Amino acid sequence: MATRPRSRSRSRSRSAVRRLATARLISITGGAAAFVALNFTVYTQTGSFAWLTAALVLTFGTQGIVGPFAGAIGDRFDRRRVMIVSDLLGAVFFLGMSAVTDRPALLLGFAFFAAIVELPFESSSAAAIPNLAGEQDLAKANSLVAIGRYSGIAVGPLIGGVLVDQVGPTWVFLINGISFVVSAVIVWTIHAHFSRERSKDDLHDHGLAALRAGISFLRREPVLWRITLAWSVLVLGLGMSMIADIPLAEEFGLGGNGYGYIIGAWGAGSVVGSILGRFMTVRTEPVVIVLSTLGIAITSAAIGLSPVFWVALVALFLNGTNDAIGLVAEQSLRQRRTPDALRARVLAASESIWQLAMLVSFLLAGSIIRVFGARAVYVLGGVFGLLAALVLLPVLHVRREGGGSEERSSDPVPQAEQALNDVPIT
Repeated sequence: MATRPRSRSRSRSRSAVRRLATARLISITGGAAAFVALNFTVYTQTGSFAWLTAALVLTFGTQGIVGPFAGAIGDRFDRRRVMIVSDLLGAVFFLGMSAVTDRPALLLGFAFFAAIVELPFESSSAAAIPNLAGEQDLAKANSLVAIGRYSGIAVGPLIGGVLVDQVGPTWVFLINGISFVVSAVIVWTIHAHFSRERSKDDLHDHGLAALRAGISFLRREPVLWRITLAWSVLVLGLGMSMIADIPLAEEFGLGGNGYGYIIGAWGAGSVVGSILGRFMTVRTEPVVIVLSTLGIAITSAAIGLSPVFWVALVALFLNGTNDAIGLVAEQSLRQRRTPDALRARVLAASESIWQLAMLVSFLLAGSIIRVFGARAVYVLGGVFGLLAALVLLPVLHVRREGGGSEERSSDPVPQAEQALNDVPIT
């Protein structure tokens, strides 16, 4: 008799995760299509690496600065409502982009605000997954959400490339705006606990104190801090490849469709990696994090050294596979080692550090591409990936903790209180 309530509870949890994954699939498909449309439109209209760099800085780069504030929102307010409002605001700005496709400066302005309002969704959804899925199904839940994310990355660029060539970027931005509305509706239908019950002590911090609590916990947690540093090294090299994608397609004699194939191949590999992620265990996660980072290094160098386009696409596919399975592993590990009351802030703080490294990468990319070419950027990314793998090697000791990570997260609220008490409020 006791197994039936547990069975119904797990069924509800799986339904909530499936809906969240579906929402991510829809909005990210539209977002990836819009990403192709934005970068290709800005580059073709201006013919300038500086404008292309500005597009990436204003979308990805600013996340490093705004991210911690988004995490504080996810811990302070109801995460479900935060995600819905974030989607609806994103829809407004993407619809605005559809009206200014012939004015690059305004287009980048709308893209900038769209990127900012999307951030609370990302941190809130990542923080909510352990509550929606439960500890036992955490890896499977992260895998399913990652499948939705990377399926959108795989399909979206192909859609975006075709639509940009056939009907222009306006329709791409319109469709993306609609996809965000659909995502908000799906999240609204999820009736589950997105966070644990908050005590007054959990909510006593405000302003900068709320931000410091997440950063302080991250800095004191050695495994999470090492992963953050390693991924910062990784994206410092690989961020340049995001600017090099279009020039790489041009070096192979291809245009918008070639750019779509590049992102699509990487996204398809990411879907495979996300599926593989569901088979990980707590003990294999650290090994996967290290080996996948090494795989990213090898395949990045292979992209730059590829003699023909199809070889580069295969390397991109494998690069995406390694990236996705590594992301599922580190996401599960980070969620497990972070108390719920601080989780959105800790995740956002970690990702903000990566994003700042990516911002530096964007600023360096144009000069390196002009001097050495797009392929050299990928080889350089492989070198940084190797350095990141070396930084991650000590993370392997987590395997020896056995069930320690579950014990660490089994009672998160007291840990959150302690973490908050360790941060000066004044």
